[in-house]
Amino acid sequence: MIKRPFWLRRIEESWTEAPIAWLCGVRRCGKTTLAESLGKERILYVNCDLPAVEDMTRDPQLFFRSCTKPVVVFDEIHQLRDPARLLKIGADVFPKLKILATGSSTLAASKKFRDTLTGRKRTIHLPPVLWGELAAFGVPLPQRLYHGGLPAALLADSKRPALYREWMDSFFARDIQRLFGFRDLNRFNALFEYVLRQSGGQLEITKTAASVGITRPTVESHLRALEITHAITLVRPFHGGGQKEIVKMPKVYGFDTGFVSFARGWDPLRHGDLGLLWEHVVLEHLQAHFPETPVRYWRDKSGCEVDFVLTRRRDQVDAIECKWEARAFDSAALKVFRSCYSKGRNFLVSPSGDPPHVRRYGQLEVTVCTPSEL
Repeated sequence: MIKRPFWLRRIEESWTEAPIAWLCGVRRCGKTTLAESLGKERILYVNCDLPAVEDMTRDPQLFFRSCTKPVVVFDEIHQLRDPARLLKIGADVFPKLKILATGSSTLAASKKFRDTLTGRKRTIHLPPVLWGELAAFGVPLPQRLYHGGLPAALLADSKRPALYREWMDSFFARDIQRLFGFRDLNRFNALFEYVLRQSGGQLEITKTAASVGITRPTVESHLRALEITHAITLVRPFHGGGQKEIVKMPKVYGFDTGFVSFARGWDPLRHGDLGLLWEHVVLEHLQAHFPETPVRYWRDKSGCEVDFVLTRRRDQVDAIECKWEARAFDSAALKVFRSCYSKGRNFLVSPSGDPPHVRRYGQLEVTVCTPSEL
């Protein structure tokens, strides 16, 4: 079992703030293995996919009273009929007990969670394997970009298309259909694959609907489902009132580089593909390490663009540019951005940015680094 100390620490920290840690993430991202790595001597592991668990937890007070371990793990808890009631009683009546519940989406995605347990839980989103975890998994960065970060796919000897197709079918059947009631697998997967092919670019709803051949309301409802289940991230534009800024159109990012390259037919990867996939890895790092800070992008109507923008303090924004090769960086767009927003730090994030160092582009200071130094 590969240790993932960053995520174990996040779980432990969440229990200092609330009795329930809600661990969410896409199917097969490693939630179960991470939960089990808390230690068999500490946890009572409950697989909610098993029919017997419904009877076992029918009387929550009796169930929790019989627990002999300090931690209870409810894996795939949304499979139960009334998971919210079970968690609420556990948190309110047995406050010294630590609870870890896993699922593929936010609590509010399911009708079963009308009570979203406000104040009783902390949410942890587990993405695919991060940049900082590659050494522990023993794989090089190009393999992470090509295979993706789902542990089973990442560690495979070769990239097998059947694995990615089977995952998408399972994702629809076990998550999308159960949580949202969608019935048309072909329509949903057509949109999902289209979005994966657009990953890293701007997403225009009307154009998407016309390209896929479905209605705009259907596109909007399917995109909401994909976002709730963490299958995509919509990065909204940053704007401060400038008339020449893009203010509405989001950029879309697929949840995993392996699926992006699969949908695009990038087999094998070429050098020109690496920059876009690297941008996805940087985004995942930002989401994992700064979960309370919305990630934005900036673009003006002339086409100048900054990959990611993070608001730190009032009137201070950090600009983050992603490049596979640091020497290929063009500072023109960043200079335009800083002419509008002068306060904040500038980062050029590249695999070759170790050790971190500062470069000057005219009056502009830019820290060149890997994601680890952000």
